[in-house]
Amino acid sequence: MHPEDIENRFAFHAATTQEKRDEHTSVRQTCRRLADELNERLPEGREKALAVTKLEEVMFWANAAIARAGTDS
Repeated sequence: MHPEDIENRFAFHAATTQEKRDEHTSVRQTCRRLADELNERLPEGREKALAVTKLEEVMFWANAAIARAGTDS
C-alpha cells in the first residue's frame, strides 16, 4: 500500500463544494428512507439490527467515496 493511500484514508475530507455537500445529503436521505422501510417491514431481532448496521456502513462508505474522490465533483 502506498503511503499516499494511507494518508488519503485517514485524512479529513471536507465537502469543498455545494455539489459534494448535496451528494452527501442525498446519500444520507436515501439510506434513511431505506432504514425507515426496513424498520417498518422487518421483525425485531438480531437480523434487523444487523441489516440496519450494514445500511449505516453503506452510508459511511458511500460518503467516504464522495469525500475521498480526487476531484470536487
